[in-house]
Amino acid sequence: MIETGVVKDSSHAILSDKIRSKQAIIGVIGMGYVGLPLAMELATADFSVIGVDIDALKIEKLADGKSHIIDIPTNRVQAVIADDKFLPTTDYATLKAADVISICVPTPLTKSHEPNMSYIEDTVARLKPVLSKGTLLVLESTTYPGTTRELIACEFEKDGWVIGEDIFICFSPERIDPGNKQFQPKQVPKVVGGMTEKCLALGQQYYAHAFDTIVPVSTPEIAEMTKLLENTFRSINIAFINEMSMLCEELGIDLWEAIDAAKTKPFGFMPFYPGPGVGGHCIPLDPMYLYWKGKEKNFFSRFIELAQQVNTSMPKHVVELASQALNRHGKALSTSKVLLVGVAYKSDIDDVRESPGLHVYEQLKQADAQLDVLDPFVTSFRDEAGRIVKPVSVVGNMSDYDCVIIMTKHSNIDYDVLLKSCDCIIDTRNVWTEKKANVFKIGGV
Repeated sequence: MIETGVVKDSSHAILSDKIRSKQAIIGVIGMGYVGLPLAMELATADFSVIGVDIDALKIEKLADGKSHIIDIPTNRVQAVIADDKFLPTTDYATLKAADVISICVPTPLTKSHEPNMSYIEDTVARLKPVLSKGTLLVLESTTYPGTTRELIACEFEKDGWVIGEDIFICFSPERIDPGNKQFQPKQVPKVVGGMTEKCLALGQQYYAHAFDTIVPVSTPEIAEMTKLLENTFRSINIAFINEMSMLCEELGIDLWEAIDAAKTKPFGFMPFYPGPGVGGHCIPLDPMYLYWKGKEKNFFSRFIELAQQVNTSMPKHVVELASQALNRHGKALSTSKVLLVGVAYKSDIDDVRESPGLHVYEQLKQADAQLDVLDPFVTSFRDEAGRIVKPVSVVGNMSDYDCVIIMTKHSNIDYDVLLKSCDCIIDTRNVWTEKKANVFKIGGV
């Protein structure tokens, strides 16, 4: 049973012993796509875990043994609660008992594409009255280099805490990939950077219980940069291939076939694929943390800026393709009935964060198209005006639609029915590798 209000010795050795013997109580702040999987791994590894979130509805659902994350089965939540290994709560005071606290709160961008650190700042403010000596704090939220030092370590130092003696602070970037069936969270190497050698040693020891491989780095800034480097690399390469897709459309070349041929080379080429844009919390946002930090030093990354421009332009390109395809059938987008297939940002998940499907939806509405949305994984989403939109669960006569736009390739959709029923299909995910007379494909012919 998890007990609260325990006063602990601040000794590094005692904390190390607690972690080694799994007597350490773990607090995980933020029960979202990062925090809940981490909490489940730790609870499954036989630690007692306190899961904290300010969203009362989310905590109520978890307390009832129900998961809100598609990658976490409900029976897994029920099992760790039944074993008294997981306590979901909105009460930060319970963290007085915690020996280790992982911070997994959102780090969104503002409307002007600058980092919004309010969730981290609020978390630190809530922790100050309850934090006990000898606690290990680890930030996992993706952010710009320097955040751990500036917004966490410095804040506690102001209150007289000695980092590496009184409390221990690390940064360890989350590497969650929603819907990934090939790699479970524990199989993905865990990068850790500590404020001091003692901090790093504790961070490595802690995560070794939940991850197969630990990758220590010399500073929190290196660990912070690691995550941004990974996703900025992806953003830039996706932008390149998206630009190539538009060039190939002009040249009448099937880029998908060219990619398949290029990837037969056993060295020097890594395949990336075109699409309707980028989604999720990482690829659309992470490069901008780095871009923003660079501007502090009067350094402007042209690669990051250009990649953002290309990737964010893709939803508009999809709508333009739909308009052009309809024109060939003597129809206007403004008077057409359109079925948007998929608003989740990737296959077989319910995550719509930063999804290009949402942007295409808004642009189609602005064009006055009659619009239905089909997504078997998404029960509802909010439009830009804040209204709740519910995708249709069953589509009637498919031939009623003038155009079908495939944004997400879900495995439980019968695409052949679409192919046979609709004269105008925009395929952004290469559902059909062979040329089809009624299919207009991004990067295709």
